[in-house]
Amino acid sequence: MTEAPLRALVVGGTGGIGRAIAARLVQDGARVVIAGRDPDRAQAAAAALGSAVLAVTAEAGDPAQCADMVAAAEAHLGGIDALFSCAGGNPMPRLLAQIPLEELMGTIGRSLAPTILPARAVLPGMTARGGGSILCVASDAGKLATPGEVAIGTAMAGIMMFCRAMAYEAKRQGIRVNCLTPSIVEGTALHDSVMADEFAGRLFGKAKTLAHLGVVQPQDLAEMAVFLASPRAARITGQCISITGGISAI
Repeated sequence: MTEAPLRALVVGGTGGIGRAIAARLVQDGARVVIAGRDPDRAQAAAAALGSAVLAVTAEAGDPAQCADMVAAAEAHLGGIDALFSCAGGNPMPRLLAQIPLEELMGTIGRSLAPTILPARAVLPGMTARGGGSILCVASDAGKLATPGEVAIGTAMAGIMMFCRAMAYEAKRQGIRVNCLTPSIVEGTALHDSVMADEFAGRLFGKAKTLAHLGVVQPQDLAEMAVFLASPRAARITGQCISITGGISAI
């Protein structure tokens, strides 16, 4: 009996890490819906990824749009087996003293909400079907305190704790929840923005010299992401896995 193709929703699948995950899923024969904020970019990404991919446009950090996004993906796929939540935006490192008080919580929320809301939104459907895999992408800034990443690190730590706690609750429904925590990732819009910034470029330029195994590429994260969604990872849940090329060991 032929195994049914994986049905996957990749939030933030129009570029960078999310697009690499979507491409890897397609390579394995999965049916994929990608979601992003920009309709033109979403359609272009879907066309490049092939006929197995549908694009939807949504702001994942908005609860109503997030719910509609998940409903559209479930209707198209007939259910979601795996969610890859990669839409944390492109936060730029800034010293805390340089973030105006009235902007601080918004800065944290723009990274936190688009990543965790999709995980909550797919929960009812996965519960009804008796299982599923959820993977969120955060960063090692949530594990290791770094100058210039107070706000970012707060959001990333929130994503990691969300995944751990959700994994503990959802295991009874057969749902696994894990998190990937890279450092700097080449081949992404965030990498290019960071390296072009005077302060952030110095910070991460130094970090890249510690990646003695090689600076991480989106494909490195995609391989682990697809593994964690597969039956080979059936006993893995509640884990926050660093992929950094050796920049950190935490």
